Amino acid sequence: FVVINCVALSETLLENELFGHEKGAFTGADRQQKGKIEMADGGTVFLDEIGDMSLGLQAKLLRVLQDYEFHRVGGTRLVRVSIRVIAATNKDLKEAVKSGSFREDLFFRLNVVTLTLPPLRERPEDIPQLAQFFLERHARDAKKPQLRLTGDAMDAIGRYHWPGNIRELGNAIARAVVLSPQESIEPEYLALPISDGLP
Repeated sequence: FVVINCVALSETLLENELFGHEKGAFTGADRQQKGKIEMADGGTVFLDEIGDMSLGLQAKLLRVLQDYEFHRVGGTRLVRVSIRVIAATNKDLKEAVKSGSFREDLFFRLNVVTLTLPPLRERPEDIPQLAQFFLERHARDAKKPQLRLTGDAMDAIGRYHWPGNIRELGNAIARAVVLSPQESIEPEYLALPISDGLP
C-alpha cells in the first residue's frame, strides 16, 4: 500500500515520485530510482488529493490505468505493473471536468466505486466519538493521560460547524491538550471562533 500526496509536490517532483527516473535523466540523477507506482506493483496505490494533479500528469496517469505500463523519467523501456488504485479528493471532480481542470477520460477511469464522505457538520453524531479519540491520542502523546473534556467543552464542540472537518477537530483538540493547565479542558482552550455559532 503506497500513498502519494498529489498536492504536496511540484509537477516535476510529483512525476518523479510517481514514475521514478533513469540514471542520467537530469542533473543529480546518479542512479536509477523506482517510482511509487512501481514500488506498489502487486498492491495498491492511494492517490490523495488527485483533484490537484496537473493535466499533463493526469494524461500520464491515464495511460497507467489503461495499460498498466509507463516509462520512468528519462527512460525508454516500458515498465509494467499490476496495481489497484484508490483516489481521494476534496474537490467535485464532475465540476472540475466541466471547467476543464480535470480530464473526463481519467474521471471515468477512476470512477468505478465512489464513496462520498459527508462533511463533519452533516454527521454531528460522530463528533463526540472523534473528539474523544483525538483527546486520548494527543493526551497520551503529551503525557497528560488524565485530561478530559468538560460538558461545556463538549457542547461547544457539538455546536461548532467544523468547516475544516476532521483535521480541524483534531487540531482544536491538540491545541487544547497543550494549552490546558488543568485536568479538565474548558471551551476557551479549544479556541473556536465566536462568529461560528458559539456563545
